[in-house]
Amino acid sequence: MSGSTVNSFFLGNSSGVNFSVILSPIDEETGKLQLANCSGSKRAGDWNLNVTPGTNTSKVTVSLTRNLQLCLPNVTDCCTAPLCVVETLQVLACRDSVMLARLLIQAEIYTNSSFTGNVSENATIIPNQVFQPLGSCPCDLTAGACDVRCCCDPECTPDLKQLFNESCFTGVFGGDVNPPFDQLCSSQSMEYTPDWFPFLCVQSSLNNTPFLGYFYHGSTSTPKVPSFKIPLQTSPGKLFTGYGQGDPIMTEENEYFTIPQRSMAGQCVGNAPVAYLQNFDVKCLTSLASYREGLPHDVRINSGTGDFIQQNVIYRTITDMGKFITGSESLHTAEILCQNVTFAEHYTFIWKDKSIEQINVTVFLGSLCDGEILMQRFTVKFLSLKSTNSAELFGNPGYQVGKPVRAANMNASDTFGSLNIWQPAGRGLCMSATYTPVLFGLDSFSGCILEVGINEDCSLLRGNVTEKLNSLIQATHIGKRDNSSYSDLNDWVEIIRLDPFNSDINVSTGSLKGICPDIPANLNIRIIFADVGAVQGIPQQEILAVQISYSTVIWQFQCGLICENSISFLPITASVQFIKVPAQPPIPMTRFQINYTEFDCNRNDVCWPQLFYPLTRFYTGEPYSQCLAKGLSLAFLVLLAAIMSNPWFSKLWSSSLV
Repeated sequence: MSGSTVNSFFLGNSSGVNFSVILSPIDEETGKLQLANCSGSKRAGDWNLNVTPGTNTSKVTVSLTRNLQLCLPNVTDCCTAPLCVVETLQVLACRDSVMLARLLIQAEIYTNSSFTGNVSENATIIPNQVFQPLGSCPCDLTAGACDVRCCCDPECTPDLKQLFNESCFTGVFGGDVNPPFDQLCSSQSMEYTPDWFPFLCVQSSLNNTPFLGYFYHGSTSTPKVPSFKIPLQTSPGKLFTGYGQGDPIMTEENEYFTIPQRSMAGQCVGNAPVAYLQNFDVKCLTSLASYREGLPHDVRINSGTGDFIQQNVIYRTITDMGKFITGSESLHTAEILCQNVTFAEHYTFIWKDKSIEQINVTVFLGSLCDGEILMQRFTVKFLSLKSTNSAELFGNPGYQVGKPVRAANMNASDTFGSLNIWQPAGRGLCMSATYTPVLFGLDSFSGCILEVGINEDCSLLRGNVTEKLNSLIQATHIGKRDNSSYSDLNDWVEIIRLDPFNSDINVSTGSLKGICPDIPANLNIRIIFADVGAVQGIPQQEILAVQISYSTVIWQFQCGLICENSISFLPITASVQFIKVPAQPPIPMTRFQINYTEFDCNRNDVCWPQLFYPLTRFYTGEPYSQCLAKGLSLAFLVLLAAIMSNPWFSKLWSSSLV
């Protein structure tokens, strides 16, 4: 025991048990403890015994009641030595004079080291380290004694200093806490002093030195904890400079405005930011257990000009839930938990220039029960303020990235057409695959799997694959612009089709059973577009040409050791590639530029055609008129200097003065 209190526990039923504590002095002759009996009490000397009974366990506490302070003058209740208490205790548990348990305690307790005397009012004054060093003798490490080789130690007498006077510590550790620095004008510590040193040296006293930490008092600024916010472009008197195509839309709290969208991995991301002028239509699968609410519809949106606009929300109730509930894991019973959730959200952004003028939101609500799978739908559409319908005939006539490519079938009475790619589902079979439109500016690759038997006729297989691929392109023309009119044929470009190789001879006969060459399994769609201008600062992009080609493969039936009349698989794919070209063809290089590459300014850092670059049309740093005026002024000064430096001009000037 080293403290003034010790705790222990008595295990068992404590009813009828008498607890006592006794002091057990040691016999000086034998060195053994004296025998204890059950006649003790709960107090022995300066010790008290306290028992807290329990059900099957009782807490036994032994505590010291005396003062543990070291004796001061005129004080009696105190300790005369630092080791205040050295005693041996015994705690006994008896029932009917029969000892049940015994606890032996050896107590060695020291006095409290806390000071309880009078506190002096003379506080130690710590000097300001900006002007005076806190430790004037850093090598003084031992209190009340002389440190060897520490000549600044005040405990070192002159006789002791004579022993190490020639070996004292130097520098800051030896007490030279304020040495003259090299930049001081009075310092001659530099071995080689440059000639310009007297002009650039510092004229200062040693009380103002860099070794003390600071030359001047600097203002202290409170550190700002960076918050997870999105920095905005700010300008005087304007919160935001406007949105550009693809910029994330911001909220009033300077955060992203998010709507669930589909990621590159095909999964739905709930906190995906909405990009300016980029439409999308996504569907996300969720259940009641994984359902999460999005941003509340009372969040105000940054319009792009520093103002904040409120969303115009219309709530509707879903009547036909079969379009959204794709599956149910269990039957409906009275105990199934149901909740009112969001089935679909349709956002319409009305925009003008670089700002958002209005936001209309239609929210469809319905009841989702536990065990059902919900297919949520989220759509975002941007409409120009000048447009009167969804065709946006008076907005930017060009395509925007992410919008569907417009197609038309000019050979049919209904000219509406489609240009799609596959969106596989389930096992990825072609019979269950759905279609998704080709989006402008987004290269894509999709496919499905076609089931083929070992006895498949090659000609029929080629025709079947070609029919599957042609079902993606129900059009003869593609719209040049997003607002192409079906009544104007000049607004459309004809699709260039490179038909696949069509063999009239069935090569999969006889020994070539299960092998079919020249199967057009890959559909390649190449769309060539260019920037032809800009509308309200947004590039106007047009489609110039569309080409469709096929890549053939050799199909071979895959089987194990024994080829039975089973089913094999043939993957067919469709790829879309957008190729951007200049709006005008580049100027061809001349023979001189091809042969003499040193005159090509695009290949060399210095070239002769740019000798007078500021005077050419290629220089755009200043208006051409100002460059021409400055160039003529410079040429005039050069011509004037050349004339005045000529000898005959000096003779003419001298003769005119006579």
